[in-house]
Amino acid sequence: MTDTSTPAIRLTGLRKSFGAVDAVAGVDLEIADGEFFSMLGPSGSGKTTVLRMIAGFELPTAGTVELGGRDVTRLAPFERDVNTVFQDYALFPHLSVLENVEYGLKVRKVPRKERRERAEQALESVQLKGFGSRKPAAMSGGQRQRVALARALVNRPKVLLLDEPLGALDLKLREQMQVELKQIQREVGITFVFVTHDQDEALTMSDRIAVFDVGKIVQVGTPSEVYEQPASTFVAGFVGTSNILDGRLVGREGRFSIRPEKIDISLDGETNGVVAEVIYAGAVTRYVVDLDAGTRVVVVEQNRTLRTGLRGQRVRLSWLDEHVIEIPTGELERTDA
Repeated sequence: MTDTSTPAIRLTGLRKSFGAVDAVAGVDLEIADGEFFSMLGPSGSGKTTVLRMIAGFELPTAGTVELGGRDVTRLAPFERDVNTVFQDYALFPHLSVLENVEYGLKVRKVPRKERRERAEQALESVQLKGFGSRKPAAMSGGQRQRVALARALVNRPKVLLLDEPLGALDLKLREQMQVELKQIQREVGITFVFVTHDQDEALTMSDRIAVFDVGKIVQVGTPSEVYEQPASTFVAGFVGTSNILDGRLVGREGRFSIRPEKIDISLDGETNGVVAEVIYAGAVTRYVVDLDAGTRVVVVEQNRTLRTGLRGQRVRLSWLDEHVIEIPTGELERTDA
C-alpha cells in the first residue's frame, strides 16, 4: 500500500433503494491506496450495487462516495478516475487485441504514437506481448480476460473495479488467473476492488475482505481474520464451512464455531460419535459425524494416508480450545425475506 493518509475510496452512509427495497442499507467503508480489496457475499447481498455506485453507474439514494479524498457522488462515470472490468469482458470482436486496448485512449484523443506505446506496455504487463494483432475470437477465455484487464489498465486509473471477472472461466483457469491477477496488482500498484461470491477467490487474492449480507457489511478484515474469527454464524457458514457448536460441547456458555480441518478424528480412546458418511475428495476426505451429544459435525482430514471403512464406526473427535471461536452475541443474522 502506497499511502495511508487518504484512502483511495471512502464510502459514508451509502444507501441505494429500489422502491421499497434497500439493496444497500447504509455502508461505511474505507479502502486504502494500493490495496487489493474484495467485496464478498451471496447474490442479492448488495456488493455489486456498491461497486456500481463507486463506478458511477448507479447514483446513491443517500450517502457519499469519495475517491482519493474527492467527493464524486454525483459525477458521471467518465469523470471518475476508475475503470471497470466486467465478467463478459465486453471486447469489440471486429477490432484486434491492440485496437481493443487502445480504444479508450483513442476516445480521449491521445496521439497515435503514444497510445500504441501505452497499449503495448499494458499488454506486456498482463503477459500478452506479441498478441496485439489477434482478434478476441482467436484467444482463450483467460487471454480475453487479460485483454480486458489491459484495456482497463492502459488508462492508468487510480482504482480498478472488477465485477466477478473470473466467473465465466473453468475452475483450473480461474485458479490460475487468481494468482496472475494478484501478481499484476502488485506490479502496477493501483487499488483493486474485486466483487465475488466465491469465498476461495476472495481468500486467495485479497489484502482485506468485506463480507456483505442483506445490503450491509457484516465483517471487514484480512482473509485470516474473516476465516479464523468469524463475526457471526452467517460469516462462519458462508466463508468456508464451519461447525456451529452449542456451549455444552465446549464447557462454556454461548454459541461457538470450529472449522472442520481443526478437528481430529481417531479410533483410539473414549469414543463420542459415529461416522454417518465418508466423502472422498482427492486431497482430503470429509467425515460427517453424529456426536452422542446430538450434534452433527463435519471433519476434514488431509489424505496423507488413506483411511477406508470408517462409515458406521464409532470414533473419537477432539479439538484444541484455541480453535473454538465464540460467536459474538447480538450478531446481525441473515434473513431470507
